[in-house]
Amino acid sequence: MNINASIIDQRVTGIVEDHPEWLPEGSDINKKKSAAFVLLCISTCLEMPLEDAAELITEGGNDAGVDGLHVGEVEDGEFLVTIFQGKYKVKDLKGEANFPENGVQKAVDTVQVLFDPYRRVALNKKIAPKIEEIRSLIRDAYIPNVRVILCNNGAQWTEQTGNWINEAKKDYGDKVDFVHFNHDSIVNILQRSKKVDTTLTLNGQAIVEDMNYMRVLVGRVSVQEIHRLFNDHGDKLLERNIRRYLGLHTNRVNTAIHETLCDSQRSDKFYFYNNGITVVCEKFDYNAFQKSDYKVQLKNMQVINGGQTCKTIQETLNGDLPGIVGESAYVMVRIYQLAETHKDFVQDITYATNSQNPVDLRDLRSNDEIQKQLEIGIADLGYTYKRQCEEGGGGSSVITSSIVAESVLAIWRQRPHQAKFRRKEHFGKLYEDIFKDLNAAQALLAVLIFRAVENERKRPTSSTPPDFMPYASHYISMLIGRKLMADMGVSLIEVSHRNFQKIVQKFEHGQAEYHANAVNDVIDALKACYGEREISLQQLSATFRRGDLLETLGSHD
Repeated sequence: MNINASIIDQRVTGIVEDHPEWLPEGSDINKKKSAAFVLLCISTCLEMPLEDAAELITEGGNDAGVDGLHVGEVEDGEFLVTIFQGKYKVKDLKGEANFPENGVQKAVDTVQVLFDPYRRVALNKKIAPKIEEIRSLIRDAYIPNVRVILCNNGAQWTEQTGNWINEAKKDYGDKVDFVHFNHDSIVNILQRSKKVDTTLTLNGQAIVEDMNYMRVLVGRVSVQEIHRLFNDHGDKLLERNIRRYLGLHTNRVNTAIHETLCDSQRSDKFYFYNNGITVVCEKFDYNAFQKSDYKVQLKNMQVINGGQTCKTIQETLNGDLPGIVGESAYVMVRIYQLAETHKDFVQDITYATNSQNPVDLRDLRSNDEIQKQLEIGIADLGYTYKRQCEEGGGGSSVITSSIVAESVLAIWRQRPHQAKFRRKEHFGKLYEDIFKDLNAAQALLAVLIFRAVENERKRPTSSTPPDFMPYASHYISMLIGRKLMADMGVSLIEVSHRNFQKIVQKFEHGQAEYHANAVNDVIDALKACYGEREISLQQLSATFRRGDLLETLGSHD
């Protein structure tokens, strides 16, 4: 028995026993375990809570061979689609079986079928709205990048199947990638919190200075050394890095890094093209008697900026063309020795070195005064506010800054389309619009409304919910918030801790009626736009994404 496979099987069993509501109804125990494994893979791979990952499960009849599906946000005219297909051996925990060839064949066929907006295919109710949303984006000239995650509790596909995958990828160019993800992958990610003590070999001379009770080393390191470092330690080096690796095929900056490394005419100038890597550690040592080519010993090393560069170097040198990158390709490295007591300073450095990059800024904003005020105010109302992505814990009493941003933008700022489709800007361009003059009661009320609407979408009380429900939660929430304020006879600025409980009681008492009225308002707005003719799922997705209904629904500031 493989130890890692056994660990994952224990977790899979726990999901089946503790949360059967997340899994397909009526399936036998083996199918439930298979679905639970896919759920665990989605949660781990996309770094999201299991409860949110359960929303992405599509397994069932007419699922086109897709067990899980995630649609990313549009960025620079492109968007990432992640498809999960799982093969779980319930009785065999040796971890040696290869991913089956027919599973790979099915995955390739799936990509060919699902991303053609004019191709008809029978799909179940879970996956159909998501596929039509993808097709709607494609028809609006947005370009999909597809990542197919093939998950199993065994080994990768065979070499022969790998050659066949490479042949299939030629048809898609760099727009489709196939990734193997298994029990070892999950355990490695779960073990990220381990400290990394390692040695980094520099090339040439370096500058070392003591500043304000801290030490700084600036030097040059070969890309081969970065490649070795990340092959040895992996993503454990990125625990304090606020960025997530975007992937070689889904980020233009990473693609440019890859192309430069592979260009024999430019790779030796890589040092000048790249912004470099920033490292923090508890302590670094080197032989001061040397004049150059130091071997630097680092205790608790972390890369806080340049993770994209490091991961792209790793993927490039692990690719199909070993040795193509010249020995003279270097990158600048800055090493800061900071005591554990300097956590806030590390946060400031991370902000300064990342803020000019197109990243999710939630962690960067976590120390803003408004975020700290919301944390205190929400705690006084009986809830816990999570300002940072990495903070643990969950449950109905936990409120994240990301759900506050999404709910407030949809309900109080009356921009439901931006709330759903511009999430990456919630802590960037839209940050002031969302959080300015926002108090804890207003934030928490918005979240409670939005959660109630989302719960109704996930587990509808109606046996025949409207076709637009998968796309309309943010609009329905906005309408409920508007009506609730009118019924209470208060404006948003008057909502505070003093009347919070009274407003919540009003909402909870009339929740079903509020929801039904909002749904009817959306139906009327759709009729005003389209008349009585039938509206396809692709049209519905585009209508809610573009905000076409806002003028019809009206606005009340």
